[in-house]
Amino acid sequence: MRDLSLRPDLNIALIQASLVWHDASANRDRFTALLQQAKGADLIVLPEMFTTGFSMDSALLAEEEGGRTYAWMREQASLLDAVVTGSFIVRDAEGHYRNRLLWARPDGTLSHYDKRHLFRMAGEHEHYTAGKEQAVFELKGWRIRPLICYDLRFPVWSRDPVKTDLLLYTANWPAARRNHWNRLLPARAIENLCYVAAVNRIGEDGRGVVYSGDSQVLDFQGEALLEAKENTGVFTVALSAETLSRYRDAFPAYRDVDDFALL
Repeated sequence: MRDLSLRPDLNIALIQASLVWHDASANRDRFTALLQQAKGADLIVLPEMFTTGFSMDSALLAEEEGGRTYAWMREQASLLDAVVTGSFIVRDAEGHYRNRLLWARPDGTLSHYDKRHLFRMAGEHEHYTAGKEQAVFELKGWRIRPLICYDLRFPVWSRDPVKTDLLLYTANWPAARRNHWNRLLPARAIENLCYVAAVNRIGEDGRGVVYSGDSQVLDFQGEALLEAKENTGVFTVALSAETLSRYRDAFPAYRDVDDFALL
């Protein structure tokens, strides 16, 4: 296990808001204003499909790689001197439609994670191509692993109690299943001995689906450090590397994990 005790704290900001259905320009404008309230954060997190809402109109709404939202995220990261991340609809170089989380760094470099588990109950698997690779991004010595919405239900894909310090979920999780969201997130924190940050949207989308928000940050024991409930806004918290390191030293359950390989 890596010693985190000398790493600096990580300041994160979660932006919880309603989304304008199928209007990327309006949503970018909305988040541009909200991002100004997140100054001072190291990491700023937006919801899943933050430019459109959770839509199956992938062919209509997809941006090309390097398109307008790529440029906007790079610009915001530079202006705020922070990593800005969230997912939106992308058509990749092979012509596949992806629910892609983009990780934009202040120096202009970009990385991404493509959603692995596509929500079949909404037909997402019929309109998008699933990602195949996990991603781990480093920030200030912290190892951060992004996942998207439905990924939360699959503990094997989330599992990594040795190399992950923060699990990061971005979502459009309906209010009808908010109890699942609020129970699964602490489970992921406890079993992986790590912090969890999760951003959801609020409001009603163009299909009439209602979202309750419940964006939150949890510690390694599943205890809430931040709860946005149903409010619009920017919610910030500092995560302590020293506290995480002390807990892992005192309760090293990671030493007894089962070995497995993802195929």
